[in-house]
Amino acid sequence: MAEGKIHFDKGFLSKLVVPLIIEQVLAVTVGMAAMIMVGGAGAGDEAVSGVSLVNTISNLLIYVFSAMATGGAVVASQCLGKKDFKIAVTVSNQILLLCFAIAAVVMAVSLVGNRAVLSLIYGAVEPGVMENAVTYFYITAFSFPFLSVYYGSTALFRSMGNSKISVYTSVIMNIINIGGNAVLVYGFNMGVAGVGIATLASRVVSCVVALVILRKPKYVLHIDRNIFRGFDLPIIKKVLKIGLPSGIENGMFQIGKLFTQSLITSFGTASIAANAVASTIELLATIPASAVGLALTTVVGQCVGADDYVSARSYTKNLLKKAYIILIALNVLIIAVAPTIAGWYNLTFEGDRLARQLIVYHSVCCMVLWPLAYSLASTLRAAGDVKFTLISSTASMWVFRILLSYLIGGYMHVGVLGVWIAMTIDWAVRALLNVVRFHGRKWQHEAIV
Repeated sequence: MAEGKIHFDKGFLSKLVVPLIIEQVLAVTVGMAAMIMVGGAGAGDEAVSGVSLVNTISNLLIYVFSAMATGGAVVASQCLGKKDFKIAVTVSNQILLLCFAIAAVVMAVSLVGNRAVLSLIYGAVEPGVMENAVTYFYITAFSFPFLSVYYGSTALFRSMGNSKISVYTSVIMNIINIGGNAVLVYGFNMGVAGVGIATLASRVVSCVVALVILRKPKYVLHIDRNIFRGFDLPIIKKVLKIGLPSGIENGMFQIGKLFTQSLITSFGTASIAANAVASTIELLATIPASAVGLALTTVVGQCVGADDYVSARSYTKNLLKKAYIILIALNVLIIAVAPTIAGWYNLTFEGDRLARQLIVYHSVCCMVLWPLAYSLASTLRAAGDVKFTLISSTASMWVFRILLSYLIGGYMHVGVLGVWIAMTIDWAVRALLNVVRFHGRKWQHEAIV
């Protein structure tokens, strides 16, 4: 138990973390459902691969949107810890404006450069895979502004310690997405186009619902009419001080994944499909630690705003322990049912074999390394120590994940498994750097407010 100025009781932490876990599960399962439905509708490896390739690009954009939202969440949390509620409302307005502006630009580029972007990154893929990817990318590009604002809204809910609302909106998103997939893919046989339309509709509705809720003044963090006055540059600078390095970090991470994805495409359609399936399960396997990372942004942010680093350290250790306990239990289960999970996607024999191999390997490494490599970094970001996480993670990714992927996967002919081995080596390096930084004191002098 922390002995500093800030105190969160067990009930508060449970109410914060448990809904975040549920929200993460919902986010992952909707992606799983989309690929399962496409594969099960008879489209096979080409459709699954096409959706997967676009999702890799979309994940890059989503991480950028999330980084901007997280930057705002850190500033908002520190304002709440400092009891500066008026500025906190201004921050709320600015977060959503910034999220919308960035995503609108990204949407325009994605619509105009659809095939060119895909060809630049995945030029070697088979024609059938490319055509599916082009269709899915075009439709989902319209959803980017809505998705970005949605992430900004849920970040504000988390900053208040109210993660239940984001669960409710996630449920709405999933119902529309999965229901739409069922109708459009199976009922109207629309394939990847049906998946894209369902995704677009779900993101629009969930964004609107979140905005309606945020208009209510009863919430400490809410939006008001001042949002129409445009950008407040001093606040934007504070948000960008966290969000920009985090966005670059996450963007570089996803660019690294695009490099490895491009390498994987050279291994053939079976490897692409297996990587797509395992990547989806990868998100499921890391949910407890990912949820704890989101919770740490709120908890540590408020501790830092109150200049209470004793509590920040104590709560970080406490939440990481809980993350490990749940993570181990979950991944043992995933390993046990890996053959069944892989079988859901209707892959070829070789694709199924590779998928099972990747799922088991990932879960074993995840139980040991993931929380220290990623969840612990959330504490450093929440304290404003974003330059360290940017430099350390970027260097580790390019030196270990990218170079070793081409060395082990390509040059040594290990294939797609070699790419995943390089990925987990990157995790180990990140974990070591984060632990050393956390046990020092430099991160305690980077507060934003």
